[in-house]
Amino acid sequence: MIPDNWDPGHWDKETDVVIVGFGGAGVAAAVSAYDLGSKVMILEKAPKGLHGGNTRVAAQGYLNVSSKDEAITYLTALCGPYKVPEEMIRVWADEMAVNNEWLAGLGGDPQEHQHPPAGIEFPELPGAQSSHKFHDGPKLGYGLTWDRFESFVLERDIPILYETPGRELIQHPETKEILGVRAEHDGKSILIKARKGVVLTCGGFENNQDLIRTYLTGVPYCYPSGSPYNEGDGIPMAQAVGADLWHMNNFAGPSMALKVPEFPATLSMQPLHFSKEFPGGMIVVGPDGKRFGDEKFKTRHGKVPVNGVWKALQVPCPMFMIFDQPLMAAGPLYNKEPNRGWTAMMDRYDWSADNSAELEKGWIRKAESIAELAGIIGVDAAALEDTIARWNAGAGNGEDPEYGRKLMLSPFSEGPYYAIELSPSMINTQGGPRRNERSEILRPNGEKIPRLYSAGELGSIYSYLYQGTGNIGECLGFGRIAGRNVAAETPWD
Repeated sequence: MIPDNWDPGHWDKETDVVIVGFGGAGVAAAVSAYDLGSKVMILEKAPKGLHGGNTRVAAQGYLNVSSKDEAITYLTALCGPYKVPEEMIRVWADEMAVNNEWLAGLGGDPQEHQHPPAGIEFPELPGAQSSHKFHDGPKLGYGLTWDRFESFVLERDIPILYETPGRELIQHPETKEILGVRAEHDGKSILIKARKGVVLTCGGFENNQDLIRTYLTGVPYCYPSGSPYNEGDGIPMAQAVGADLWHMNNFAGPSMALKVPEFPATLSMQPLHFSKEFPGGMIVVGPDGKRFGDEKFKTRHGKVPVNGVWKALQVPCPMFMIFDQPLMAAGPLYNKEPNRGWTAMMDRYDWSADNSAELEKGWIRKAESIAELAGIIGVDAAALEDTIARWNAGAGNGEDPEYGRKLMLSPFSEGPYYAIELSPSMINTQGGPRRNERSEILRPNGEKIPRLYSAGELGSIYSYLYQGTGNIGECLGFGRIAGRNVAAETPWD
């Protein structure tokens, strides 16, 4: 709904370009527009110190490609049957090829000498060898790449309004141009005039359970490992002014993690990590008390091979990690020194060395027998006892006949026994308003919405499979495109 006072005489603030969201895409869009002579203002939902979106708490790498043609081939293969327009793939490749150059031009250090090609997610796909991961910072660590990105904004005269989420796009009723943004601060509305345009860079919907249930298949609920401030705010904003949506069913997940009310994001359990070995018995079961897969299988950002194609890992809800005393006594179940994730990097939760504090909190449940544990977590006792018996029979011979697990093949010892309820977790969603090669947001008929742009995970180019560090690389690339094009707009008054 257009406010009655949308006209220039009633704005609370005004600028040339409004950026909604202060993460990697917001940095690239803001810096690009500013350096082309536009006045820029950033609206950020999170409080100062908790901003930065997923870029801040990711593993601090970004994608660069060595060959545009090979990169086109690779992204085309990653999209598979979920086709993306060729012009979008080409402009993506063009921009991924200059990420290092752009950062170096701003005074950054891509550290090319320290990072040979590594971490190619799907090396079997054509063109994969074009992908390279880089870091800035000056070294990989707790948010150091984000710190460098952020510095590009802070050293410029770009005001940032923290705790000020964008709520509504103000659209001219006749021309349909986007004239500004209605934001909120301290419970009050603020009308912000954008003389040239608005760029939505406010991330995905990984912490919005209504959108998750509506668009993501296989998970009735899911929780973020990244920023809890990513609640899909840009989606209804864009829809209200006529935007089309794309890639709404694609997300980097799920994985299995612990979610507790005390923290807004998930905690990663070390025994479930692919490469980690621990003593003792451990399996994961669904509400029927039965296993549903290889607990130590390494997914590719939530995707697993099924019948010759890649699909999101299928997880039952609820599910429970069941383990024995040797595993409980082996050390903290949570990795206390990880290099990614909101809980690890922002909340810095100090998990107890012997897991006793978490047992006291009720995050871990304990019983003297498998049947008693089944009653505590609400699964059929006979089914869980049978599942443990079958696991012990196979693990005793060093094998997993059911699912072929290769790691931690230890039978369960005598009690006590323990359980942790797990939830589906994800890094981010990829869906949002559809954009074109100029980062303009489109209507369902393919027409652009004048003066409205987007970049980053809000309407990402990734439609199917995902190359690690690709979202941050994309944030930089399409952020630059949006910044250049919105800066070139003629002010509307």
